[in-house]
Amino acid sequence: MNTSTLVQKVWNFCHTLRDDGVSYGDYLEQLTYLLFLKFAHEYAQEPYNRDTRIPKRYDWSSLISKVGTPLETQYLATLHKLGQQPGMLGAIFFNAQNKIQDPAKLSRLVQLIDAENWIGLDADTKGDLYEGLLQKNAEDTKSGAGQYFTPRAIIQAMVACVRPQPMKKIADPACGTGGFFLIANEWLSGTGQWLKDNATWLQRDILKLNAKQARFLREQTFYGNEIVPNTRRMCLMNLFLHNIGELDGEPSVDRSDALIAEPKVKVDYVLANPPFGKKSSMTITNGDGEEDKEALTYERQDFWETTSNKQLNFLQHIVSMLNVNGKAAVVLPDNVLFEGGAGEQIRRKLLESCDVHTILRLPTGIFYAQGVKANVVFFDAKPKDGKIHTKGVWFYDLRTNKHFTLKTRTLKLDDLQDFITCYNPGDRHERTATERFKFFSYKELMARDRASLDIFWLKDDSLDNFDDLPAPDVLQQEIIDHMEAALLAFRDVAVELRAK
Repeated sequence: MNTSTLVQKVWNFCHTLRDDGVSYGDYLEQLTYLLFLKFAHEYAQEPYNRDTRIPKRYDWSSLISKVGTPLETQYLATLHKLGQQPGMLGAIFFNAQNKIQDPAKLSRLVQLIDAENWIGLDADTKGDLYEGLLQKNAEDTKSGAGQYFTPRAIIQAMVACVRPQPMKKIADPACGTGGFFLIANEWLSGTGQWLKDNATWLQRDILKLNAKQARFLREQTFYGNEIVPNTRRMCLMNLFLHNIGELDGEPSVDRSDALIAEPKVKVDYVLANPPFGKKSSMTITNGDGEEDKEALTYERQDFWETTSNKQLNFLQHIVSMLNVNGKAAVVLPDNVLFEGGAGEQIRRKLLESCDVHTILRLPTGIFYAQGVKANVVFFDAKPKDGKIHTKGVWFYDLRTNKHFTLKTRTLKLDDLQDFITCYNPGDRHERTATERFKFFSYKELMARDRASLDIFWLKDDSLDNFDDLPAPDVLQQEIIDHMEAALLAFRDVAVELRAK
């Protein structure tokens, strides 16, 4: 069966299950469990003969030998048993539940997966199939999964600017389904069609990794945290299908709140889009596997300021994760750039302690979470020597007079070509100002009220030229985004007033 036929087959069955009320997220969960078991089964055969550590009575063979109610009973027992195992097994099957209530449809899905030799498929085929389902899940607004999904063009631009090198460690403290890891993996391995299509203007020479570098990339490069069990399992499966991690190894993504304690591992790069929303919370899981959240303020000796603001805490944590001269590219909302109080103190400390050199002002209409106005902040860690390390910040305005939507005018990598060119990844110390790319010295930034980094200089053309407005659907979405952003700001003020 060719790739397109297989993808269509899996998609069609997904639609069948949706008629029974099974969401994309639930379908992804079940697909993850069954695919993992089928992979383990194939690796246990000739010529691999690997010990997959799956107990004999709870392997793939125990499922395909049954149909109907006996299959459902065996499936439930398998999920429960494997969830108690250590390593990758326990991570994938943690708190696993059967969401397919019709035994006949469960049997059909098992047969569909059993009919293929999955190891024989290339990583692009397996990965594209799973990534497609993740994308659909993100687009399903009812699921709320969009908060875990960063536009691929943004991630590609971030990676193309940071340019991670082989034999270096990369982290994402809120990794969602693993999008940053996958794009960084494509950059390092030279795979990914986006690299081949844009090799000239990316000035990208495809690396040829030796055996040691390839093994390090697969087993030791990526370190992540994801607090939501279902999202974590999808992340691990997503990575595994792209040849990151080992079937019988330890998971590279911890199911824990990254902010609770100082980082266990120092890394060379952080690529991240921490969750939106200002209030930190801690997820409590009781003995029955039920989850609840409670407000949380982190008390950490390595933090500059104590605050319940989640994004400010993630920013402080990311600084603490980096090796000296480590590099970070982080998506942060506008409030991090201008907020007073702890926000101002953290900004000042960041500019002093690190070399904050570039801020990309992102357009509206590109995130599934409405009302989000965000930026990519690029900075390098520096020695703790008491010196001021930020000499000045280059700002690129991709927001003013730019109009995007999630459906009719999606953001593409081509839309970021000018930014990457201005960034000049080959030598970022040699840059040229343009209409959209401006430099502000450290002295100029410190002279601004609250050391605000919320800077714009371009004129909004729509204010004067009513004959050249965006298309109605684009304009409508922009109005919604602005109103949502205003509501979020009012809610934040209300929370702060209640706290006083």
